[in-house]
Amino acid sequence: MSEIRKHYFLEEHCIIASNRGKRPSAPKACDEGKISSSCVFCHGNEDQTPPATAVYKNAEVLKDTDERRITDWDVRCIPNLYPALSPDAPEFDNASFEVKTGYGFHEVIVESPLHKSRMNLFTDNELLLLMQVYRDRVMYYQSKEDIRYVSLFKNWGKKAGASLEHTHTQLIAVPIIPPTITKERKAMEELENCPYCKIVEKETGKERKVYENADFILIAPYFSRVPYETWILPKKHVNHISAFSDEMLLSLGDCIRTAVSFLDRTIPELAYNYMFFQIEHDLSYHFNIRIAPVTSIEAGFEKNTEIYINSMPPEIAVEYLLEKA
Repeated sequence: MSEIRKHYFLEEHCIIASNRGKRPSAPKACDEGKISSSCVFCHGNEDQTPPATAVYKNAEVLKDTDERRITDWDVRCIPNLYPALSPDAPEFDNASFEVKTGYGFHEVIVESPLHKSRMNLFTDNELLLLMQVYRDRVMYYQSKEDIRYVSLFKNWGKKAGASLEHTHTQLIAVPIIPPTITKERKAMEELENCPYCKIVEKETGKERKVYENADFILIAPYFSRVPYETWILPKKHVNHISAFSDEMLLSLGDCIRTAVSFLDRTIPELAYNYMFFQIEHDLSYHFNIRIAPVTSIEAGFEKNTEIYINSMPPEIAVEYLLEKA
């Protein structure tokens, strides 16, 4: 029995085909669980990375120099050694095609000095600090000249694109608005009210709700592209993390921690990506985070049509996620 489900407000579709697969299981890791004494993100190895642009230590924000690296830190922000974009990208001309210089910024946020640390094990204080770092760094790069969007995301596990096991988040600041955001904004302009506010209203108390706290709701969306996909939405209309109070940041961290904890309990060591969607200067947009576990490979049909086949109905996914809660 299959269903073709339409996105809440975009002209996008996914196929829910529960007959195609059983409950997904995590792929077996080869060496992902081993601890490497040479991990460049671990405390004590600060000289193996570029100098940190921001070091959070004992409620202070410090900065490395070429001569001195700060130790005993809480969170460390460093330039990506292999950046997708660079502030020093050279200018060039191409008469044949439209092209922009690869200007931008690419930063790694090392969330903890401890190699075995996991977000689902973070204390409230650790969560609050990390969310504050997220807010600080997004706002810092958003203020840079010609930067129009700051992408904040986490890859967890090799299958999700993480090259290092040590828990970290990445930030890429770009001089363009991503097509996904442009498409959403265009669709939202044609609507009378915010569609995300409507999603919060419709999914609260429904079978797809996974968790909620004072400020946020965690749902398995009706339009789920992959098994165990979840979204985090603020209950009140807020467009950007810069508008979050510390209390709201802690609620956000609590919701993220809960989401990844449920995933880990359901399928241990499951790889996933979580991604922030927000627009600083568009008050009509509604901040949201989407968490996409990696349980299968994007194949020909998905690449050919941009329609995803999902073997796990979100309503059943919620039952599994809450099974051991």
